[in-house]
Amino acid sequence: MRFKVTVLPGDGIGPEVAGEGIKVLERAGERFGYNFNLHYGLIGGAAIAETGSALPPETLHMCQECDVILLGAVGDPRFDDPKREVHPEDGLLGLRKGLSLFANLRPVNIFPSLIDSSTLKPEVIKDVDLIIVRELTGGLYFGQPKRRWQEEGKRKAVDTLFYSEEEIRRILKVGFEIARGRRKKLSSVDKANVLQSSRLWREMAMEVAMEYPDVELEHILVDACAMRLIRRPSEFDVIVTENMFGDIITDEASMLSSSLGMLPSASISGLPQGRTLGMYEPVHGSSPRRAGKDMANPIATILSVALMLRYSLGLKEEALAVERAVQSTLEEGYRTYDIMGEGKTKVGTKEMGNLIAQRI
Repeated sequence: MRFKVTVLPGDGIGPEVAGEGIKVLERAGERFGYNFNLHYGLIGGAAIAETGSALPPETLHMCQECDVILLGAVGDPRFDDPKREVHPEDGLLGLRKGLSLFANLRPVNIFPSLIDSSTLKPEVIKDVDLIIVRELTGGLYFGQPKRRWQEEGKRKAVDTLFYSEEEIRRILKVGFEIARGRRKKLSSVDKANVLQSSRLWREMAMEVAMEYPDVELEHILVDACAMRLIRRPSEFDVIVTENMFGDIITDEASMLSSSLGMLPSASISGLPQGRTLGMYEPVHGSSPRRAGKDMANPIATILSVALMLRYSLGLKEEALAVERAVQSTLEEGYRTYDIMGEGKTKVGTKEMGNLIAQRI
């Protein structure tokens, strides 16, 4: 069987970690008898430098015609000036919207061999196994009006937090479906004590819950959720929330692990039941200072490949093979700089990719 994969290496360390993700993907293909037809495109700063656009039309078209997308990272300090009209991150937002990638999935699992690498107490994080489902194409980031202006010499700005019941229902269903396949507990995060949009969110959560009587639903305010993620993170199974809240708590949850370099993500366009269009990328940014130094941890990208196999291609056994290869490599003591510990063997980006690929 052949799958069409669009690869968007992006900026900074993006091309390096994407290369290791592809290496592992192709090794999994050899092991299980699949072919991956790779097509490369521009996005972010690399695209601005060459075309003037963060998301060239040909890149969007390429993504619309493929089975899955693998993204390295987006972000380039050459285009950081807030007064610029085009920024690298515009490409990422445009891709999410243009492909209706409305659900962002971020699993947080603690590898036993890395428990001592976290800044949190081992007894707090040892049983952490959760996944955050973030709504990705609505809310403050996309609502209208969105503008900045001057009035009587004073600068003003407005962003609009807008959600329809259809947008809320579809992301809640993704959360319930994932919870049904896990420990059957869903935590719906909102700010219903203040925001009208959150009151609608909570109302919709109760309605959708009636379709999933086997899943326990709890409502939790976003500030309480942020506190519990640090104090008692193992209590969570699946968390579902709107765009801005999700942006913040997913980054907070990433610190439960030893490094951003360990955390994958998936952005999908439908229920995670196989053959769903999705974009897969590491949680970390482009880290331009480390670009070209063979330092970056490729594990987040490699684990994103595992998510790709599971959620978009329906290849669960192959996904498990990738995840087990990562686990065994870590158990044997190999580490990139960001997860290095006493008595461990330090390796670079390419060698870590090679070690994991060899173990599939």
